[in-house]
Amino acid sequence: MLIAAGLFAIILVVPTIIVVPYTNSSGSENIMKEKQMNTTKSNNDDKAELADDSGMSVPVMRHQSQQIESIPLETYVARVVANEMPAEFEMEALKAQALAARTYVVYQLANKDKENGYVTDTEQDQVYRNDLELRKIMGKDYDKKMGKIKKAVAASKGQILTYEDNPIFPAFFSTSNGYTENSEDYWGNKLPYLRSVKSPWDEKSPKFMDQKTMEVTDVGRALGVSLPANGAIPVEVSRTDGHRVKEIKMGKKTFSGKEVREKLDLRSSDFTMEQKDNYLIFTTKGFGHGIGMSQYGANGMAKEGKNYKEIVKYYYKGVKISTLQETAPKLVSR
Repeated sequence: MLIAAGLFAIILVVPTIIVVPYTNSSGSENIMKEKQMNTTKSNNDDKAELADDSGMSVPVMRHQSQQIESIPLETYVARVVANEMPAEFEMEALKAQALAARTYVVYQLANKDKENGYVTDTEQDQVYRNDLELRKIMGKDYDKKMGKIKKAVAASKGQILTYEDNPIFPAFFSTSNGYTENSEDYWGNKLPYLRSVKSPWDEKSPKFMDQKTMEVTDVGRALGVSLPANGAIPVEVSRTDGHRVKEIKMGKKTFSGKEVREKLDLRSSDFTMEQKDNYLIFTTKGFGHGIGMSQYGANGMAKEGKNYKEIVKYYYKGVKISTLQETAPKLVSR
């Protein structure tokens, strides 16, 4: 009886010893195969995405390496959007930004000669970072954020903004003062599609208001004008249609609002100046040059249900949405 009981116990235990490791091993093998399949699928998807691009590559001068990298257009646009607009913005605002970013690079390349036929990766053109750099910045949110951005880019794939059948210069900036600016009031050159419009949504932007305090002597030094260290500084101000400073006379010199903004590093050319003792307090509204599409304004419009086509046509007057192949076939075939 004892022998029989022992044999019976062995029969019960041995299959368990054999089956359990086999099941775990088999399961691990299946998991590994699944991971390999997913990795292969991801790589194939990336290749498919690049192969299904708009048929155009963008030569980008990387400022650190001073080397030109050739980036497929839609990949370039997605990475620019990731740098130029928060991924948390509304989908329609991201679509509008993608359309502006694509139009910008097409406009620039169409108007450059062969020797300088590239764009930079800085604010001189549009901020661009490669995939590795974006992964470091976004961290664990990379997949979520880039997935959203790529959907926004795909929605306007191959589309650009045109005026009289030519790509426009689609200026954009962060936050308005409640109005956008006529191009000639800041840059000097008048473009018919860059007209001043109301942009009330920007008041909810965290960048809408700002203050900067400077010593009178520092302001005078920066502007190259002699300002009295003691006593009131005489000031005369005129303003643009966009409610920004057109000209300001301080002391014996007159400056444009742009000059003051840039020399004093103010957020906007819509500023007021208050003197307290030996200090000047500059209060600004908005952030950026104010011309073209306001990014926070676009986001506000999107929250109200406007789509990306309505957004861009509001900020860029009289424009059409055209295809890249129709408007710039030479760039596509380059």
